Amino acid sequence: MTGILYSQLMSEQKALLTLKLDTDEPVELRDFVGTFTSLANEFERFVDHQFPKAHSDPKMFIREVRRGSIEADILTGLTVYALPTAAAMVDQIMVLEDFVHRWGARFKAIVSGNFAPGELETTAELKDWADTVRAIASDPIASHKLEAATFVDGKKDIRAAFKFTAAEARTALQNIDDRRKALSKPEHDGNERVLMVFTRTDVNDADVGKPSGERVRIEEVSDRSLSLMYGSEVAEARIKQEIRDADENVYKKGFVVDVIVKLRNGKPVAYSITNVHDVLDLPD
Repeated sequence: MTGILYSQLMSEQKALLTLKLDTDEPVELRDFVGTFTSLANEFERFVDHQFPKAHSDPKMFIREVRRGSIEADILTGLTVYALPTAAAMVDQIMVLEDFVHRWGARFKAIVSGNFAPGELETTAELKDWADTVRAIASDPIASHKLEAATFVDGKKDIRAAFKFTAAEARTALQNIDDRRKALSKPEHDGNERVLMVFTRTDVNDADVGKPSGERVRIEEVSDRSLSLMYGSEVAEARIKQEIRDADENVYKKGFVVDVIVKLRNGKPVAYSITNVHDVLDLPD
């Protein structure tokens, strides 16, 4: 019955993904299954993001198993409409080509450790990418290859491909673990009696815990000017008084403050002032 289903699906979808593992050592069954399910999960995320009106139902068929090589076809069950009210279908092979290119780019980012904002931040994504690489990570010379291909008159035409090695898989696995640890760190960090200077001010009051519209620099934390919020009404009142009533330019004053540093992916993005100890006149 499975053979009939495979033949039926192949007749309906001429474009497919092919995943090939070349290994020197046996692959643990759990890791083997994880490799395929993680790819299906990533494909569904891609479809949800790129084509909100689309539907996919990936099905995997082990096409060939021999010593040192496992090859599987992934029939995506993809239905994508170009417009919400249109019946015209987007060329499926173009969608699969795009997926392979993006999937490869994401893997390269993981290996390099350079993550774009918002990239690889959920537990599910981290688990899937770890499952993707784990099957070959412990193998000395294994490789993992993903292809987007079409079948015309029984002939396979590879339209896009991406391959990574066991060495790259080990690097990726370490970087995924580091990423998981970084994301689990507290989203704030406290600093006491640091010097703060304004780069942009606002005389209007701001709600406690909300961005004030002002920006400040605290060189002991970061050389960048970051958004300011007030963590207490007393701290806000003291600073606003200096801004409104000071005879001299407030940009020439330094504020000795206690601050909570708001973090994103371990990097400072905003300051919350909880206490003002002193106000200093800065040298020219």
